[in-house]
Amino acid sequence: MRLATAAARALTAGAGASSSLRCCPRVARFSSCCHPQRLPHNSTRLPRRRLGSAAYYVPLQHGRRASTAPQNDASNKPRPEHDQASTLSSAPSEHRLPSSTEPLSSDTTSAATEDWEENPNFNIQTFAELPHSNFGVNQHMIINDEFKEALRQILWQFRAPIRYAFAYGSGVFPQSAPNGRVPTDAEIRAIHPKAPLSVQRAQDGTPKMIDFIFGVTFTQHWHSLNLNQHRDHYSALGALGSGAVSYVQDSWGAGVYFNPYVVVNGILIKYGVVNLDTLCADLSEWQTLYLAGRLHKPVKILRDEARVRLANQINLLSALRTALLLLPARFTEHELYHTIAAISYLGDPRMRLPAENPQKVVNIVDHNLTNFRRLYAPLIETLPNAAFDDPRCRAGRAGAWLDDADANLQLVQDMDPVKRANMVRRLPKAFRERLYFQYQKKFAIPRGEFERMMQASRDEDTPGGGFRRQQGGGFERRIVQEGAAELPTHVRHVIRQTINWPSTTQSLKGLLTSGIGRSRRYMGEKMSKWRAAKTERAAAAPRPDAPIVTELPPATPSEPTPSSSKNQPVRPASSSADSEEAKSDPEKKA
Repeated sequence: MRLATAAARALTAGAGASSSLRCCPRVARFSSCCHPQRLPHNSTRLPRRRLGSAAYYVPLQHGRRASTAPQNDASNKPRPEHDQASTLSSAPSEHRLPSSTEPLSSDTTSAATEDWEENPNFNIQTFAELPHSNFGVNQHMIINDEFKEALRQILWQFRAPIRYAFAYGSGVFPQSAPNGRVPTDAEIRAIHPKAPLSVQRAQDGTPKMIDFIFGVTFTQHWHSLNLNQHRDHYSALGALGSGAVSYVQDSWGAGVYFNPYVVVNGILIKYGVVNLDTLCADLSEWQTLYLAGRLHKPVKILRDEARVRLANQINLLSALRTALLLLPARFTEHELYHTIAAISYLGDPRMRLPAENPQKVVNIVDHNLTNFRRLYAPLIETLPNAAFDDPRCRAGRAGAWLDDADANLQLVQDMDPVKRANMVRRLPKAFRERLYFQYQKKFAIPRGEFERMMQASRDEDTPGGGFRRQQGGGFERRIVQEGAAELPTHVRHVIRQTINWPSTTQSLKGLLTSGIGRSRRYMGEKMSKWRAAKTERAAAAPRPDAPIVTELPPATPSEPTPSSSKNQPVRPASSSADSEEAKSDPEKKA
């Protein structure tokens, strides 16, 4: 009897504990992170809405559509922690793709865009809560598998938890043509003391430091753990403790703390630490454009996070709309991608000093054109006022041009004032308010009336603000009609205004966070690149279509194009590289 009573009490206590755990969201989140194999099945996902041709950018399996058949039992067995995290860390999952002959409706894709963009939910915890299963697939670039694994192994050398991570810059995506030169062992060791062969091959004869950004949840806690493990990564500021380090990170500049010239796994790296809230705010609102601008260009996401993926998709659409406001009715791919890539350098103090290659934007775009296509082509197809207008991307030749780095396709946009006013209204919140202020002065709007208008705009931006937030009103239409000639000038001014101060203070903060010795080395390398680029430019005739790096290309008058010029959906050709990426980078299941 006593045994039965004790057993009953134990069961009651266990049930109560289980119930309390379920009621605690923090414990629930922790549990889901520790046991990813127990997360809900994909059948709990929201109804799928395709984002234009993004579905066609999901990796293919040897030219065939991926199957939705359930995996065998072996794939569901628990795996080592390292393998689980690699699975959770990156790219989109494999699933059925639409048939190459299946049409995509512009109305359907536009509606899907408006639906998730209307009220983005930045409180999501899992990838299942994203608008659809293919959401954000365009953000994942394909690189060599061995090189990718070498980059991921670097993350595993940090015991402090990294929720989101990407590698970027010329150390990952070449910004010059291969020269076939084989560096000597001494040249390699001068940069990477013991670099794997995959890193040496990827950098093609020119060893470079590799740049990372780490997104973390709790800044001070992260630095406390990292200081205990890697005190040598920090300057003298680290001696003051994690409180001082996190204060400097969050209070000055753009909210990023950089540790440059750090050797991990024999590879020279620089890593910046940013709070996830700071990162998402910059991506969705363009508060500083410091991190948002870096993600306008192709990066290699090594560890993904659902909330950041959502915010970055908004960021990419915002970059696309800003570029369209600066371009004429007809333009080329080069002009579009140059305009987008130049946004983050407009207002950067390094571009006014001999501290950066003046041809950097041209080099980034010209040597990574196919990656820019992967990033932006699916988004172009979701916009109702822009489209590819080139015979090479029409039916019968769909996808043939996607990997052609020499192709420079034509695009068109509808210059209808209503559609352009809608683009102005959908610009990021902080950026849009600065632009409105420029036109308040131009139109001489009384301060009180302007404040009421701004408050109404903020109310519409709050959750539940209604569909109206997607539509430009009378003020936006006045901007694109009466102020059309000055619109590119004002947009450039606001970009400079947004970037200049955070970039300047972030650069000055580097003297404190990096230390005098590392800062001198960094500036010396930047000045060397500037001198080399200046010499190269003097020796070669400039390209006629190369833009000025510190200026975005001006818009020129052109006839409006009919909205019926929308082409067939853009569909990329499959490749074995896609297949390998899909196998090694499955999306976090939820």
